[in-house]
Amino acid sequence: MKTNISYFNDLSARRIKQRRAKKYYWNDITKHCDYFISEDVSVLELGCGTAELLKDIKAKRKVGIDFSESMIAEAKKQFPELELHVMAAEDIRFSEKFDVIILSNLIGYLDDIQDVFKQLHNVCHPHTKIIITYYNFLWEPVLKFGEMIGYKTKTPPQNWLSLSEINALLELSGFSVYRNSRRMIFPVYIPLLSELFNNVIAKFPFFRLLSINNFTFAKPHAKENGQAGQKYSVSVIIPARNESGNIENAVSRIPAMGSNTEIIFVESNSTDDTWLKIQEVQKKYASTHIKIAQAAQPGKNMAVRKGFEMASGDILMILDADLTVPPEDLPKFYDVIASGKGDFVNGSRLVYRMDKNAMRTINLAGNKFFSLMFTWLLDQRFKDTLCGTKVIFKKDYERLAANRSFFGEFDPFGDFDLLFGAHKLNLCIVELPIHYRERTYGKTNISRFRHGLILLRMCFFAARKIKFR
Repeated sequence: MKTNISYFNDLSARRIKQRRAKKYYWNDITKHCDYFISEDVSVLELGCGTAELLKDIKAKRKVGIDFSESMIAEAKKQFPELELHVMAAEDIRFSEKFDVIILSNLIGYLDDIQDVFKQLHNVCHPHTKIIITYYNFLWEPVLKFGEMIGYKTKTPPQNWLSLSEINALLELSGFSVYRNSRRMIFPVYIPLLSELFNNVIAKFPFFRLLSINNFTFAKPHAKENGQAGQKYSVSVIIPARNESGNIENAVSRIPAMGSNTEIIFVESNSTDDTWLKIQEVQKKYASTHIKIAQAAQPGKNMAVRKGFEMASGDILMILDADLTVPPEDLPKFYDVIASGKGDFVNGSRLVYRMDKNAMRTINLAGNKFFSLMFTWLLDQRFKDTLCGTKVIFKKDYERLAANRSFFGEFDPFGDFDLLFGAHKLNLCIVELPIHYRERTYGKTNISRFRHGLILLRMCFFAARKIKFR
């Protein structure tokens, strides 16, 4: 530890100039971290050095600590508006809880990584997100060669860890890892060539394994407690088009959840008597908290948005009116999100055996294709992206809606809009296996080929915003 402090104190006078000289490399780390940070969050960076990353990210509150007094002195000269403290990562002393904590290229210098990870709980609330950046251990000989020829600044001996080792240390320290990503296979800036390697080639399987920078995203483990069952109120939004025969069943089969459960029907462009049936059911079940509305514009996405606007619950759930996802499964979604196991719960129909005629072969193939596409796009495994049952906290949905302009109005169904938006907000997305039943009334509103092409076009559009940036 003393050796490292002396090294960084000596380096501080040259650090700003050296970092500017390698800004192409460092700016990419900042760019990737900033992508997942919103303007309404608080951020703490451990080992902030001269604070360039902290300065360039957007956040309502930014705090940096470093054990080198000289580094903090240089950082304060550069950015006097930042809140910076001389403080070791092994001895974090704040009473405040932060929304995001960043450790950028720090863990290699720590004597006891697990001890520092445990310290993070002192400044975490249940929904805090941890972002860790570190070198890919495959680059160790390359970086040592760079130091030998004088291209890279010499550093003290470091810990060289694989992603799996970092993930394991986080799990042992009480954190759940929900995403790993990799970036940059050509860390030197040469016009056109660098863009080709880093913005295109590095995004594809195999090549991405050669990236110099690994990123790990984690959150505190969920704490099981007996109060989660009554902690939150729930709004179940049911978009309905030509589903007259399912309306009453939906009301009678939805279980009570949390402190209060309201049901919101939003009818959209039906050609049968669905709207009349919704009005009848609302009167018949007057003791049940039911709200009803008609969407101003056609399409499931507009119906869901209308329902979300009307909702008063802490947790928002979507239940398709065809009831192919049994309403009786909704408490499983409540338990996952209320206990803190995830911030966004996505139903997965492709785990359990489904009813014989619940999903056609071509639909199954399409679902598997889009699952693979999303796994690649969002750097985490997805089994089923098109299940209509999705659950999110209202406060997070409001943030998602406020940032919707980032992707634009590109999704007529709403599934991709929510998944992409949750990813951009750095929410912990988890999949919950559910049963998938055969429709008992009416017929599907999905046009398999026409809508499939729309979904594919949406994926290509999102790839530009998420992957190739």
